[in-house]
Amino acid sequence: MLFQSFSLAGQALKNRMVMPPMTRSRAAAGDVPTELMAQYYAQRAGAGLIISEGTQISQQGQGYAWTPGIYSQQQVAGWRAVTDAVHQAGGVMYAQLWHVGRVSHTALQPGGAAPVSSSPLVAEGVKVFIDPEQRGPSGGAGEMIQHSAPRALAEQEIQTVVQDYAQAARNAMDAGFDGVELHGANGYLINQFIDSQANNRTDQYGGSLANRLRFLKNVVNVVAAVVGADKVGVRLAPLTTLQGAVDDTPQATYLAAVKLLDDLGVGYIHIAEADWDDAPEMPVAFKEAIRLMYGGSLIYAGKYNAQRAEQALQQGWADLIGFGRPFIANPDLPQRLEHGWPLAEPKGDAFFGGGAAGYTDYPAYQP
Repeated sequence: MLFQSFSLAGQALKNRMVMPPMTRSRAAAGDVPTELMAQYYAQRAGAGLIISEGTQISQQGQGYAWTPGIYSQQQVAGWRAVTDAVHQAGGVMYAQLWHVGRVSHTALQPGGAAPVSSSPLVAEGVKVFIDPEQRGPSGGAGEMIQHSAPRALAEQEIQTVVQDYAQAARNAMDAGFDGVELHGANGYLINQFIDSQANNRTDQYGGSLANRLRFLKNVVNVVAAVVGADKVGVRLAPLTTLQGAVDDTPQATYLAAVKLLDDLGVGYIHIAEADWDDAPEMPVAFKEAIRLMYGGSLIYAGKYNAQRAEQALQQGWADLIGFGRPFIANPDLPQRLEHGWPLAEPKGDAFFGGGAAGYTDYPAYQP
């Protein structure tokens, strides 16, 4: 189990806190991680585990301007500087491997091609962030625009994408990451295969639940062969409908996915709960069912505070808790929660793009 490998079992909340993946859109030309990114992550190395922002496994996998990749040697070198900084600060860091599928735009795709997906279905109202004037991240100016209509991947192309994941995992190891997380949530490519209303295929990757889980299974298998199953995590968002990914029977579908991941021996499952205002809460009974189905470590993230996190850990259906936005403005978040110190508020206008302002300039608390 992940928390045992990090010697976190029975320890305080501060040692069982995860910094989950958060897109910050500050990669340099060529989608290369920067020295500023290394500083940002090293400042937050007090987390029990840092999971990198979504990192595209190929240019085809990119859905937003200025997000980092992990498919070129320059990108690998950039990430090596990040992981070195985190390790020197005493942290542990996984790379989140990301293919957005249809949630992209022709402006971001190789040769201006259409994005790819499980099926040629458009998620109306789902927008992506592009940089039409090529100003770069420092200015923080871009445009939100409806994603482009996708085309369905042919079966042979699916095998190519699966191998892209395997190569990205190799690159992550070369870049010094301690493991990898597969982004199977929030309406991106893996999610587009799993959810019934995003997948209308009639081949071995569509129709039945087993077929819709086949892409996830294949990706996990090839990545586990590279890094070891115990160093693979998978992020799922079972009951959310983000970015047009909707399933007709989500509890049944995702309990089956959890059972599959247990059979494959992955190190952890990272559950993304709905975190928007007035979002429905995930039933505790469903969380307890996940616990029964899965023997590895379970991470939960989504509007947790210290009290909710402690309750989750005590009740046993969570092993680690992710704190998202609080980590943006509080690089010393574990210490703040441990001592009951006040939390700083993040600057929303600096979430995506820009430089150090609203990124690395949040100070540690001075009691």
